[in-house]
Amino acid sequence: TIGRGNEICCAAIEAMRHLVVGLDMDWVTADMGRFWRYITSDSQLRWIGPDKGAIHLATAAVVNAVWDLWAKQEGLPVWKLVARMSPEEIVRLIDFRYITDCITPAEALALLTRQAAGKDARLKTLEQEGYACYTTSAGWLGYDDEKLRRLAQEAVDAGFSHIKLKVGRDLQDDIRRLRVAREVLGPDRTLMIDANQVWDVNEAIDWLDHLRFAKPWFIEEPTSPDDIEGHRRIREAVKGDMQVATGEMCQNRVMFKQLIMQGAIDVVQIDACRLGGVNEVLAVMLMAAKYGLKVCPHAGGVGLCEYVQHLSMIDYLCIAGTKEGRVIEYVDHLHEHFVDPCVIRNAAYMPPQRPGYSIEMKRESLAQYAFKG
Repeated sequence: TIGRGNEICCAAIEAMRHLVVGLDMDWVTADMGRFWRYITSDSQLRWIGPDKGAIHLATAAVVNAVWDLWAKQEGLPVWKLVARMSPEEIVRLIDFRYITDCITPAEALALLTRQAAGKDARLKTLEQEGYACYTTSAGWLGYDDEKLRRLAQEAVDAGFSHIKLKVGRDLQDDIRRLRVAREVLGPDRTLMIDANQVWDVNEAIDWLDHLRFAKPWFIEEPTSPDDIEGHRRIREAVKGDMQVATGEMCQNRVMFKQLIMQGAIDVVQIDACRLGGVNEVLAVMLMAAKYGLKVCPHAGGVGLCEYVQHLSMIDYLCIAGTKEGRVIEYVDHLHEHFVDPCVIRNAAYMPPQRPGYSIEMKRESLAQYAFKG
């Protein structure tokens, strides 16, 4: 959450108390797929969902907390906890309800089994190189040319080969800013653009026609996150000029299934807290892998960078088997409030080593910034 609405999310989490308080942790971890289905199947709580809205944010909070606890019990970071599982164990983590027309448990098992062969070699590569990231630090709306140029150059000097700019407020301003950014980046570095859902479908198609000169890799969130047909039309219109990315506001695996199967997106931007925790993220990453789509998580905010590094590393080691053409978003703020903040080296996330999910906040930060209501 980002401020207003915190109390709603907290109330939704509190509404799930009866489902989790008193559970035996051994029962939970013996079958995490069973646990996920259990806490998402309360008939009355599903009435204010199902699997979407504040109650699904609460599901993510609870599920992610359980993963953090489980990983700490095992003395492993979450990414390594999953990476050490067999293909059969990973399949058991997932609720395939509503998505078997996209991927079946048998198909998921076959995919995971194929990728298991090279896992050890990929682990060595990951520990040496980390996982590449991109920055949005230069791309916020409102920066003048001088500041944009300076921040973009600082990103290049820091080793970033991918930079993302916000667009959508003023067309002429977007054209100017993209020209400046492309001048700094040169022809060989990658530029991405993000509209944060501001356009209608036809408006997006027209606007993007004016921005294709900058050769962006993708346009992120060009329209309503719920508009699968709109994304498909936009993707069809810009094909050959840029790709379409979305997912930070995609509510569940069923929405992702439709975006993927309808050919509406190229880049799958999972969110660790919008989806219902690690279990549902795994389902989406498996669907993306089956359809040959890249997973590039959404991050930023408070703790999202810490979360999603684990997810991309799981994807690389267990599911996709490649980092080619994939990057994790990185926003350089608020990491100082975490016990185990993400580590960036040479524009790459280095694998976290402390047990857990890397999202434990410092006690003093919790005390200082607790929401007062």
